[in-house]
Amino acid sequence: MRRRRFRLPAWAATLTWKSAVFLTVMCCTLAALLGVLVHTAVTRQTVSHAREKALDRLEVVTDAYEAGEPLPRGSGIDPPGLPASLRALAADGERGTMVADGPHRPGDPDGRGGPAMWAAGPADGRALATWTDYSHSASTIAGLDRAIIGSSLLAIAATLVVGLFAVGRVTRRLHQTARVARRISAGDLDARVGDPRTARPVRGQDEVAIVSGALDTMASSLQRKLQTEQRFTADVAHELRTPLTGLSAAAELLPPGRPAELVRDRVRAMRSLTEDLLEISRLDARTEQVDLAVHDLAPLVERVVRASGTETEVRVVDPAPVETDRRRLERVLGNLVANAHRHGGGPVVLAVDGAVVSVRDHGAGFPAYLLEGGPQRFRTDGAGKGHGLGLTIAVGQAAVIGARLEFLNPPDGGALARLTLPEYVRLGDGDSAGNTGGGGAGVTGSA
Repeated sequence: MRRRRFRLPAWAATLTWKSAVFLTVMCCTLAALLGVLVHTAVTRQTVSHAREKALDRLEVVTDAYEAGEPLPRGSGIDPPGLPASLRALAADGERGTMVADGPHRPGDPDGRGGPAMWAAGPADGRALATWTDYSHSASTIAGLDRAIIGSSLLAIAATLVVGLFAVGRVTRRLHQTARVARRISAGDLDARVGDPRTARPVRGQDEVAIVSGALDTMASSLQRKLQTEQRFTADVAHELRTPLTGLSAAAELLPPGRPAELVRDRVRAMRSLTEDLLEISRLDARTEQVDLAVHDLAPLVERVVRASGTETEVRVVDPAPVETDRRRLERVLGNLVANAHRHGGGPVVLAVDGAVVSVRDHGAGFPAYLLEGGPQRFRTDGAGKGHGLGLTIAVGQAAVIGARLEFLNPPDGGALARLTLPEYVRLGDGDSAGNTGGGGAGVTGSA
């Protein structure tokens, strides 16, 4: 059985989250290191001071024992509660100290005294010991530990807040740069980041400002190049119209025959190419204005098929009114139908289902490059004639009217171009309205 790998959520991959984790880990590590150093230093100093006091008291107790005087309170020979290790050390003739529980005190519920600093030395083969109260020193160390933990948590929180604020400013600028980059890739060549740090060269620039400035420079350069190409295409196409018009008129004066037909055919192809180039230049310049109105798809697609003069089957499953530019929509559908007949194989079916119009042929299917990156200008892989601008114009006009055009190769073969239009719904009662005419549910026909 294959084990599923644990995957972090998408937000865990953000720079803010990674910075928060990094800052938290570093702050905790630094706080733990400083806490251990302070705790060790203070504890060592406290224990050393208590040990000196205990050894000084042991000197006094030893002098009293050797003089035969009564031993001071808190001392004795092998007193109860003396740690065994310290007792053994004194029995071996050495002195030593140890922090342990003190002798039993009345009122202690567990039968043990508080923490005490024991000091013991040899006394005729036994252990002469004394102890001093260590509870105050122990409480001081415990209070210090609590203060270290509290101050560490406060420092971690403050550092995390300040760090996230600083990182947040950087990530916001990065997100702004990414949004502008996406707008540029979508065709908005006027989009700019406009980071104020790049406006004044004398001001220090960080890496984000450098990236933003590079993106703005790239967008400006790309815009200039595209505008130059668009102007060149439009100028060439416009200048070709006049000689082509004269050439077309001259071709009509040629005597009937095969040479005249060839000349007229090539002139028509040149005029079509010139008009397509002008249309593409307008689409690239994004200066097209749409004339929106509500239309019923059934009669519209039938009119497109009749105008194409091809054997195209029309299937109307569930027509829906749409708000669109009729002329541009007819241009898109006409190009799709023409492309299906020119580069695909029969039968060609134009189907309407709601606000979705599809053109299906049964040829070899769309080439791989078209499915991956969309149609490319002046590139055709079919055997038919053409200059490779029909699908490019269809994509551009579909974008102008707010439709989505997809190219697919169905599993059972052929090519499928699917156009999804914005459906029109009347507000208020939810009824659909449109310019009706012909076509109904379940209508099937051919033209």
